[in-house]
Amino acid sequence: MADIDSLVKRFQNKDQVAFETLYQMYSASMHGVIYNIVKDADISQELMQDVFIKAWQKAESYSPQKGRFFTWLINIARNAAIDKTRSKAYRQSRQNLDADNFVDIISSHDNLDSSTDAIGIKKFVTNLGQKCKDVIELLYFKGFTQKEASEELNMPIGTIKTRNRNCIQQLRDMVL
Repeated sequence: MADIDSLVKRFQNKDQVAFETLYQMYSASMHGVIYNIVKDADISQELMQDVFIKAWQKAESYSPQKGRFFTWLINIARNAAIDKTRSKAYRQSRQNLDADNFVDIISSHDNLDSSTDAIGIKKFVTNLGQKCKDVIELLYFKGFTQKEASEELNMPIGTIKTRNRNCIQQLRDMVL
């Protein structure tokens, strides 16, 4: 632990070798955290690099008394990824993904292991009505807030909330 502490201290003092060492140590973990949120390899790579630059620029704000350096980096990475998914440009780039595409992704096993389809998620998604697919797609697959989904679908927010609740209940009923 003393080695990490001295490495972090050198990082805070703008030692480039320390930066490179920490980047090698933590970049794969940071990339994984970011990728799990944004689901895009290129965006994940870009954000991961941005996270390390931000950490470098704000290194003095890290305090070992508040937690581990790795945890501090993870929080920066997570927040950057969430901010990215909430950006207008990101949401617009994801709008061409619809529930049918999601079902196709499940069928091809590109993003999910084969045991996931064993639970029959494809059948459940395809059995939903279009109104449910639209709401669930925005809220769960694209990460929209209820307010954003209301604006996107041009529906009152109360309708979005009710439809979401009813559609989730339909999914539960299908499972049982």
